[in-house]
Amino acid sequence: MSDAQRLNEAASALQRRQTAAAERILGVVLSRSPRNPDALRLLGLSLRQRGEYALAALTLRDALAQRPGDPVILNDLGNVRRLSGDVEGAIAALREATTRAPRFALAWFNLGKTLKNNLYPEDACVALRKALECDPDLAPAWGALGDALKACGDIEGAANAYRRGLRYPSHAAQIWYHLANLQTVPLDARDAAELRALLANPTTNDDARIFAGYALAKALDDQQEYAEAFSVLNTASQLKRSRIAWDAEQFRAYVTATDAAFADAHEPPADADRGKEVIFIVSLPRSGSTLTEQILASHSQVEGANELPVLPQIIAEESARRGREFPHWVAHAGADDWRRLGEEYLARTERWRRSKPRFTDKGVANWQLVGAALAMLPGARVVNARRDAVETCFSCYRQLFASEHHYSYDLAEMGAYWRDYDRLSTRWRERFPHHVTEFVHDELLREPEKRIRDLLGFLGLPFEQACIDFHLSTRAVRTASGAQVRQPLRQSTAHAEHYGALLDPLRAALSAT
Repeated sequence: MSDAQRLNEAASALQRRQTAAAERILGVVLSRSPRNPDALRLLGLSLRQRGEYALAALTLRDALAQRPGDPVILNDLGNVRRLSGDVEGAIAALREATTRAPRFALAWFNLGKTLKNNLYPEDACVALRKALECDPDLAPAWGALGDALKACGDIEGAANAYRRGLRYPSHAAQIWYHLANLQTVPLDARDAAELRALLANPTTNDDARIFAGYALAKALDDQQEYAEAFSVLNTASQLKRSRIAWDAEQFRAYVTATDAAFADAHEPPADADRGKEVIFIVSLPRSGSTLTEQILASHSQVEGANELPVLPQIIAEESARRGREFPHWVAHAGADDWRRLGEEYLARTERWRRSKPRFTDKGVANWQLVGAALAMLPGARVVNARRDAVETCFSCYRQLFASEHHYSYDLAEMGAYWRDYDRLSTRWRERFPHHVTEFVHDELLREPEKRIRDLLGFLGLPFEQACIDFHLSTRAVRTASGAQVRQPLRQSTAHAEHYGALLDPLRAALSAT
């Protein structure tokens, strides 16, 4: 068998995600020709499939050294760098790929997707439109373009892009969901009929059924068919729940351990101002955190960074270094450890302080890490965005999340999760009264200017009218609430009332002890 045949076999094995078989074949080729760029490239792709991103990047760089400027290798290298967290390196490699091959639609798509996911939505729109110019049938690019336009505030453009993507059956269900997720754009009876037909089709797989089910529930809700909407939503959420792992008791134990780990007062740090640039916005999803950030990011001194993964990444890396899960190493961490971790956080978030002195970090899971965040960054402030418990939980239940939030697909588990959140949030507020405040959505609706003035005062920021007129801001917003924060405050955002007794199991879960 020739090396070319072996490479074809290895590529076929990777398409079947058989990395062990692929690497055995590639080992034969590389033993005969250690610098073979095609073999090195395929080995890099195999390592990527196994999650060995750093090693995959090194291998692809070796392949690129043998074939400088190769756009296919540059595209692969950009994707691996993105997965490893090297965003700037990913963008550089993908830009070079598009420069070397201006008609390479997939490289333009990957560049646009990377730019979109890292809050460069205007540049993402340019790249994604270029991808579609090269290949109008690149179906995922229509969905990505819709997401980028949504982040830019062009809701009509986003809806049009999504609807263009509906022409491609293999991606239609996911794009239907993105269209439904615009929130402010209603779906009509014809949309509901198309979604019913998609769900009735026996060839529709489970992944597509989940997307289509959530979209149909939204369409029925828009048509005020609440009972049927709830039934469809339950079916979709049960299917989603059957595919993920979540242990509510284990999570409750984790919250209890976190509470205990920070129960004792720590010595005041020598550098009490470390992290004064940082405003953490914590909450459950669908609780007003995006609105809170939009208000603050409308201030001339505050940059809105959206949902940053930095804090949980640093805690996870420290846990790996110590060989103990958080929070079980907290008792063994001293002032120097917290300072080191805080400085690492500030180094990784430097981008967000280039034009304004302060920035917001809106990672919603960070409510679990407030104790660690304030040990690392004692000068930081924490804003806990809260909303009515039933409204919050039901809104989470209606949302199909891109990742995580596995507690949200069962009403009883959702209620238990809210109780854990409420319990730990109360502890943080009691222990750090000068560093943690609550920004309650229902109070904001009643007295918007007073509550915004109070929030700015807590953060040491002067009042600015732009914070009241937050909906006029043109900043990029990436979350599911991106369309909603482009509108003025509505006097009522209550939705659970339409579902009445159907939500009694949730109310019971929230009141359980």
